[in-house]
Amino acid sequence: MVKDLVCQMMLDETKEIYSTAEYKGKTYYFCTPLCKVQFESHPEKYLADNEERVHKGNGNPESMKE
Repeated sequence: MVKDLVCQMMLDETKEIYSTAEYKGKTYYFCTPLCKVQFESHPEKYLADNEERVHKGNGNPESMKE
């Protein structure tokens, strides 16, 4: 499982990936074209937001399950 950093949706990388983007040598995965465009417009913002969620415990994939 991987996380779309824009909408926070957990994705099964073998089934649910719309597209990917490379940034600083790392691949990021997106569920829709809009999420990819938003990430590419402001990648540092989404990476910082994700890092903050991880530190608060909200970025853990287990916490994303309902």
